[in-house]
Amino acid sequence: MTTDRTTPTGLLAGKVVFITGASRGIGAAAGRLFAREGASVVLASRGVEALDRLVAEIRHSGGVADAVACDLADRDAVRAAVDRVGDLHGRLDGAFNNGAAIQHPGPLDSTSDEDVEEQFAVNFRGHWTAMVAEAALMRAGGGGAIVNTSSIGSRRANPALPAYGAMKRALNSLTETAAVTWAPEGIRVNGLTPGGTATEMIDAWEAASPGIKAQIDASSPMGRMSRPEEVAEAACWLLSDRASAVTGAIVPVDGGAGA
Repeated sequence: MTTDRTTPTGLLAGKVVFITGASRGIGAAAGRLFAREGASVVLASRGVEALDRLVAEIRHSGGVADAVACDLADRDAVRAAVDRVGDLHGRLDGAFNNGAAIQHPGPLDSTSDEDVEEQFAVNFRGHWTAMVAEAALMRAGGGGAIVNTSSIGSRRANPALPAYGAMKRALNSLTETAAVTWAPEGIRVNGLTPGGTATEMIDAWEAASPGIKAQIDASSPMGRMSRPEEVAEAACWLLSDRASAVTGAIVPVDGGAGA
């Protein structure tokens, strides 16, 4: 009697995945997870020293990782970062557009022009530029998958972070439009809307608005924030072939806070 055996492989085995905002928080967690799941990762961020440490960590664990400097507000730098993926691997199978900037918390009336401009440049235009470049490289290889990190603040009024919420809502629309536009070419595009997540960004918000962490915890049916690794797990599945029929979805990862 013989028994068929299947050798387990990671969700992203053999794939090349590009990650922005990879030096910390959700992006760094994604870099570690995607590499463990078999992907060759290219990590992008302004924080080059942190990226180099993460690359060394992943390589030490047997993974494949490279780093590239990238400022999402600089369109040429974004395109060059995606081009670097092509130089390194000759293709791109997945992209996790996770980089973001947080605005100074405060009501709409007192949000500065500079904050609005930064939110547009990083949280919307930067993603648009990255997606177009990523899709071009994926198209040459026969398809791929893109996941954009949005926010629970894009799904409802966001009086504390009005410019941030507005640009993230615009990103949801862009995500859905790209999904419909590129589906015939084998490119899937989805978004995540994390709720409060225990990252450095939340730490900065707490410093500016003491008590916000407790408020976020209290707003979640689970009674706590998500961990960066939990958001990365959702992105990993969406980038994998297990999600082959999922495109144009904006998936909450918020512990029920948006329900």
